[in-house]
Amino acid sequence: MRGVHAWQMPRAERGIPHYPLKTQVFLILMAKNRFNHSWLHDHINDPYVKLAQREGYRARAAYKLKEIDEQDKLIKPGQVVVDLGATPGSWSQYVRAKFAQAPRRPDGSLNGTIFALDLLPMEPIADVHFIQGDFREEDVWGQLEALVGSQQVDLVLSDMAPNLSGVATADAARIEHLCDLSLEFAERHLKPEGALLVKCFHGSGYSQIVEKFKRQFKVVAPRKPKASRDKSSETFILGRGLKDRG
Repeated sequence: MRGVHAWQMPRAERGIPHYPLKTQVFLILMAKNRFNHSWLHDHINDPYVKLAQREGYRARAAYKLKEIDEQDKLIKPGQVVVDLGATPGSWSQYVRAKFAQAPRRPDGSLNGTIFALDLLPMEPIADVHFIQGDFREEDVWGQLEALVGSQQVDLVLSDMAPNLSGVATADAARIEHLCDLSLEFAERHLKPEGALLVKCFHGSGYSQIVEKFKRQFKVVAPRKPKASRDKSSETFILGRGLKDRG
C-alpha cells in the first residue's frame, strides 16, 4: 500500500467500523447533545426545580431572588418594582407573592405595582403589567417609561442575559451593555433610596461593571445565592441608594 495515505484506505482496513448512514447521524447527534443530556439530567434532579414545581413557580430562578431578598430585605408591600428579563415570570411571581401578604388597597388592587418586560412572550400573571419587546430598542424603552409614568421606582430587577457566542470579548461587551441599560434606567427612575439588582457573569468585563455600580450607588455588593448553580459563573450585583449627582 506504498504511496497510499491512511485516510485513503478502506475504513475496515483502518480499524474503523462502518455504520449505516442513519446510525452515523444518530451518533453525531448524540455526541453533540451529550452536554444537553447531562444538563437535562441535572435539571430534572435539581432540588430547586422540584421545589418550584411544588410551590407553583415557573422557574427555579425564583429562589435566587428569594435568597437575596431574605438577606437584603429588598421587597415590601406598596413598592413599585420593574422586572427586566422577566420571562417566564418567576421573579414577578415572587414579588407579587410578597405584595399579596399585605391587605389589598381600598379599590381592591394589589398593594404594590409590578412592571415586567422581556424579549420573549410571557404567560399572564395577575396584577403584573407586561411588555414584550427588546429593552435595547428605544421604542420599547419608551413604552416602559410611558407605563411607569411619573411614579418613582423602589426596585429594578434585571435577570437579562444576552445570547452568548462563546467569544469572550464579544460576550463581555453584550453583558456590559445590558448592565449599562439597567443602570441608566435605574438612574432615571429610582427613588433616591431605591435599589438595582442585576445578573452578570464573572470574567472579562466584570470589574468594569462593578466600578460603574460604585459610581452610581452608595452601597454595592455581589450576591451569589445557593440556587445559582456552582458550575455557573453567574453572579448578581446589588446597588442601593443613588449617589447625589448634583
